[in-house]
Amino acid sequence: MKRAIISDIHSNLEAFDAVLKDIESQGVDEIFCLGDSVGYGPNPLECIDLVMEKTKVCLLGNHDQATLFDPEGFNVGAEQAIFWTRDQLEDFHDPKANARWDFLGALPRSHRHDDFFFIHGSPRNPLNEYVFQEDIFDERKMDRLFAIVPHCSFQGHTHVPGVFTEDRKFYTPADLEMTYTIEPDAKAMINVGSVGQPRDHDQRACYVIWNDEANTVTYRRVEYPVKVTVEKIHQIPVDRFLGDRLLDGK
Repeated sequence: MKRAIISDIHSNLEAFDAVLKDIESQGVDEIFCLGDSVGYGPNPLECIDLVMEKTKVCLLGNHDQATLFDPEGFNVGAEQAIFWTRDQLEDFHDPKANARWDFLGALPRSHRHDDFFFIHGSPRNPLNEYVFQEDIFDERKMDRLFAIVPHCSFQGHTHVPGVFTEDRKFYTPADLEMTYTIEPDAKAMINVGSVGQPRDHDQRACYVIWNDEANTVTYRRVEYPVKVTVEKIHQIPVDRFLGDRLLDGK
């Protein structure tokens, strides 16, 4: 079976539409979303509707939780975007409003399929913990994380794609020539990157296709009309930087 694993859409409808079209062209059977459908971007309602329609599994991200409750620990720009997102969701004249709130409120924090673990943040803290590239030098942290990983984990949250291996190495998609082969006796943590707000200095949307028959994870980069999204963000009452950063993929 081929599954598309996506994460961190962040209300970027143009990027999400482009990724869905690319997924359709790849003969994918199911779509899993690792959370953060909302936050930062200008189209939270449309993105939630598409996630509800298109995904087989969707997890809770920290921005999803912040929309439901409070954006604790968020910077000013991210917090501002959460409050604006909440305002959009609270239009109860919209017939879909209750369904969207119910969907967000029912999202699980993790999902397991055989020996594969799906989370937003990390195996240890599925919602909030970041696993950054430089964490390969933190032996204690990496050992504790890999002790929890059954075989492989799929995660997002940092918006930086790449594969962490148990011997404390990190491989970018370029290092892997875009495809990672899952070894039967080796553990890995696979960051799938971000659909709506990449932060690896590549403005293209990012996701992976997991082929469980071939034991491969293939990274996909997808062009989208980023300037359209930037202009939309500039038209809503949030920090303009949330749009400008999309141009540089940071």
